[in-house]
Amino acid sequence: MPSIEEIIGYSFRDKKLLREALTHKSYSSEANFSSHNERLEFLGDSVLGLVAACYLFKRYPAEDEGYLSKIKSALVSQPSLAKWAGELGLGQYLLLGVGENLTGGKGRSSILSNTLEALIGAIYMDGGLAPVEKFITAWLAVQKAELLQTDYKSALQERIQKRHKTPPEYEVMDTQGPEHDKVFTMRVRIGKKVLGMGYGKNKKEAEQSAAECALAYLENHEVHRREL
Repeated sequence: MPSIEEIIGYSFRDKKLLREALTHKSYSSEANFSSHNERLEFLGDSVLGLVAACYLFKRYPAEDEGYLSKIKSALVSQPSLAKWAGELGLGQYLLLGVGENLTGGKGRSSILSNTLEALIGAIYMDGGLAPVEKFITAWLAVQKAELLQTDYKSALQERIQKRHKTPPEYEVMDTQGPEHDKVFTMRVRIGKKVLGMGYGKNKKEAEQSAAECALAYLENHEVHRREL
């Protein structure tokens, strides 16, 4: 199996930073390891946002702030980052506690996306802006703009409104994490029928995630009036 450094194309001078980036809090507690990746995740989130904003600013010189914000939001969303982490095979390098491991933590979107942000933070701390910008923009350059601009909420509302003459409703089911790094759990329903659940770092992101889940459900299921 290739090393994570080979996969990301960056060799760490300080290997402790790499280990910290790949260490989940659950493992840190069980192994009595002094650090875990939440601080690096906090840093990586900001670095990713900066690099993505600069990249989009240069790539779309004729577009306004609203357009750039929409694409940036999609790029740095949890589903997008989890997909990127999956392409890197990041899950197999994670250090997880026994419980998290047994419950599928290495494939969980929230853990994968958070670890990727921690890895970005670690690259920045180890080598500065140039290597982390290279790492991020290599991925940004291959993303398809039409996919990034998908508005799942609008698509779901149009579909539900047309079929049932009433809009879907969104509810916050849970909020976890510290103030700077909250994770919202959102569900979308029509009447009493729950169509999907989603997660995100803010309510809008969680709503989009829930709507995407609902659309996937509706591809293979019909909602009948008796269920509402």
